[in-house]
Amino acid sequence: MATAKQFEDLKVWQEARVLVNRIYDITKERLFRRDFTLKDQIIRASTSTMSNIAEGFERGTRKEFIHFLNIAKGSNGEVRSQLYVALDQQYIDQKKFEALRESCLTLSRRIAKFIDYLERVRTNARRLSRQR
Repeated sequence: MATAKQFEDLKVWQEARVLVNRIYDITKERLFRRDFTLKDQIIRASTSTMSNIAEGFERGTRKEFIHFLNIAKGSNGEVRSQLYVALDQQYIDQKKFEALRESCLTLSRRIAKFIDYLERVRTNARRLSRQR
């Protein structure tokens, strides 16, 4: 696995960023944008996923990074749950729901695999390798 020098190099962060943009797109649709509570919550949860990956990386220790990746994974699950609300309220159709749900599931699996990797990697370094 290549060493990331900054959080923007991480595939999981890049995928989370794509998901955030897709969530912003659906919340701009007429019916969805009127439900301020759900709109705000799903945007916050998707942004939290992306932000926690970045924050964990910037903390510098493997232990903290793993902790923040777990928080990001939880926020991603929250997005997936809120997609069901959007579907049930007919803010999105089944096709958009399925595509976004699959993106969330893929991201969740990748975060989990990344956590597993970080837990297995053998190093005496307290800090992650990265350029400042």
